[in-house]
Amino acid sequence: MGLFSSKKKGGILDTIRCDEQEYLVWKWRPSGEENSTNKENAIRFGSSLRVKDGEMAVFVYNQKGNNNQDFIAGPHDQIIKTANFPVLSKIIGSAFGGDSPFQAEVYFINMSGNVQLKFGIPYFDVFDPRFMDFAVPMAVRGTLTFNITDAQQFIKLNRLINFDLDDLKKQIKDAVTKNVKHIVSNTPQNAQIPVIQMERKIMDINKLVTEQLKPRLEDDFGINMKGLDISDLEVDKESNGYSELRKVTAEQTTKTIDAQADVNIKNLEDTQQINAENMEETLRIQREEMQRAQKLQTEGQNMSVHQLNQQTDVAKTAAESLGEMGSGSGGSGGGMDPGSMMASMAMGGAVGSQMAGAVGGMMGGMNQPHQTPPPVPKVQYNIAVNGKQSGPFGLPELQQMALKGQFTEETHVWKPGMAEWALAGTLSELNTLFENTPPPPPPPVS
Repeated sequence: MGLFSSKKKGGILDTIRCDEQEYLVWKWRPSGEENSTNKENAIRFGSSLRVKDGEMAVFVYNQKGNNNQDFIAGPHDQIIKTANFPVLSKIIGSAFGGDSPFQAEVYFINMSGNVQLKFGIPYFDVFDPRFMDFAVPMAVRGTLTFNITDAQQFIKLNRLINFDLDDLKKQIKDAVTKNVKHIVSNTPQNAQIPVIQMERKIMDINKLVTEQLKPRLEDDFGINMKGLDISDLEVDKESNGYSELRKVTAEQTTKTIDAQADVNIKNLEDTQQINAENMEETLRIQREEMQRAQKLQTEGQNMSVHQLNQQTDVAKTAAESLGEMGSGSGGSGGGMDPGSMMASMAMGGAVGSQMAGAVGGMMGGMNQPHQTPPPVPKVQYNIAVNGKQSGPFGLPELQQMALKGQFTEETHVWKPGMAEWALAGTLSELNTLFENTPPPPPPPVS
């Protein structure tokens, strides 16, 4: 701290500055006046003020019964006088004419330094909300890093006079312990993290604690929490609570896996039954279509025979009429009627021609081999997996492969008539193969 002589009334002048290397809050006192409350606050007009970059000088003074503060942020290096130090116009007593000392406490606050605080929270009980009968002891250790970014808020919440950093650390440590215990204890319920998995979720828990603790430290102490590092989340694995909880959790996991396996088997059986019923229905429809075609063909053949019978009756009637005309019964004089005879012959010839055509058609139909409709074509698909082609496969084979996970919507397929390979999931006729395919079983819970 530099000193220099003055010819002005009031004695020595001071250089107000902080030469401390490690500090958070430091109070300045004039040289040689360490134990006098009034004299240590006496600042002479003409003294110089030096505030380094990253520091904040705080002048605390009393004016008209009110406790006031003025803040000078670094870097700052000037002689204290009214022209460049407006605070003087408020605190210099007019009775001294500006030459006598004025009373003000000066504090330097480190705005760039970081303070690290290590904390350790001994074992406390944590409960899994599913099994409230088992208390699992858990301990937390870590490091808190903070600094001051708002000097006015910090001064508002903390006494500067006789400031003690160790005392502030103790207060912050107590607050951290209380809040961390509360957050960790409620993590299984609020974050849905099982107790036996909390050690593996330390990063997630660290994030939860940071988000909730940061605003509380700002509101309660006026400090900025730069970081929180939970280095260890220790579970007492030798405790009865942990052993019992792990046992009941393992049993529940086994039951869940077994139940899921039963569901998968049931789904597979139902799928196979549905496929069998669909196949049976398809075959039934095919049989009915074939029977219908055969019935229509038989009815057509019967129609031809009926027509032939009708034409035979007509021809028989015509022959009988012709015979009657030949016997002379048809004319008035008992002789043959030439006109009637010619008409009957014409009708007989026409009927005979029709009978010949009908018989020829019937015989031709009878001589032709019996025809049945062709079977329904079966669509066959080729598949490609990892560049290797296999197949062709029918729908029943693809269904079985889909159930085993060997055929999925991402498998490339091709069938006759397709211009190029396509994904199975893009073909509408294959979509039903994947509707009842069970998902892969969930991973076991440790």
